[in-house]
Amino acid sequence: MIRYIALALVICVACRWLLGKWPWEYLSTRSSSERALDNARRLLDVPRNASAEEIRLAHRRIATIIHPDKGGSAAALQEVNAARDLLLARLEHTRTERSE
Repeated sequence: MIRYIALALVICVACRWLLGKWPWEYLSTRSSSERALDNARRLLDVPRNASAEEIRLAHRRIATIIHPDKGGSAAALQEVNAARDLLLARLEHTRTERSE
């Protein structure tokens, strides 16, 4: 019995080390919109509770670095713009829900 517990512990630690998540984190499902919001926050490097001004400043900072005139790609700039638009739309959506 102790062998099985030790084996399960080793497998859990190996999963965390190799894949970056604990095994039970794979059991929880998130919607595609939550994943898109997380990716947008990660791309702009803003916290979950970022204000509209913080989102705009992060977008401006990243856009100046990856702008095509500065040697970046148009696709990367388009992705950053989409992330900004998604986060700002979500922020407006939550604001209107609170005021109702």
